[in-house]
Amino acid sequence: MPNSSEVYVIDDDEALRRSVTFLLRTAGLPSRAFDSAEAFLREVKDLAPGCVITDVRMPGMDGIELVRRMGEMNLQHPTIVMTGHADVPLAVEAMKAGAFDFIEKPFSDDVLLGSVQAALDAENRASQDDVAKRRYLETFNGLSPREREVLQHVVAGKTSKVIAYDLGISPRTVEVYRASMMMKTGARSLSELVRMALLAGL
Repeated sequence: MPNSSEVYVIDDDEALRRSVTFLLRTAGLPSRAFDSAEAFLREVKDLAPGCVITDVRMPGMDGIELVRRMGEMNLQHPTIVMTGHADVPLAVEAMKAGAFDFIEKPFSDDVLLGSVQAALDAENRASQDDVAKRRYLETFNGLSPREREVLQHVVAGKTSKVIAYDLGISPRTVEVYRASMMMKTGARSLSELVRMALLAGL
């Protein structure tokens, strides 16, 4: 998938930086790595357009703060946040702050490359958002009241265990509701479901 844009990989884990940049370059995507959010921000004004891949947990400035800082600086680089399974609520917070997507580790090459390509294709996102918002609102109108209730908790960044406790149901039942929501909305991942809900204003 050759592309003239560049992908900026930000992570304090050197092995992960190397593996991700190698994957990107193998796919024809120019990439550059930074070992901290601070190092990236020091150079960002001189960097070419593109997207950012960052870990949600890093020493110093974390991925969420990076997303917020980029918004304050009016930087247009779509940002993908990498997260461990336990950090999904943090990833939801990052998306509310303006992140484009989040992916859970360990992730497949295809999942990462698909997210990157979607981010790089996002130049026309603003004009597409109004159309998408109307479509997503119609989609979410097809959810049951209980599914919408679970969805609101998911978008709030709560884990299945916490949602189950709050609603007085089992974590397994929460997972069933979540799977049903994804099937009804066509979301291929939890991050896509959250992004659709946020865009719809839920």
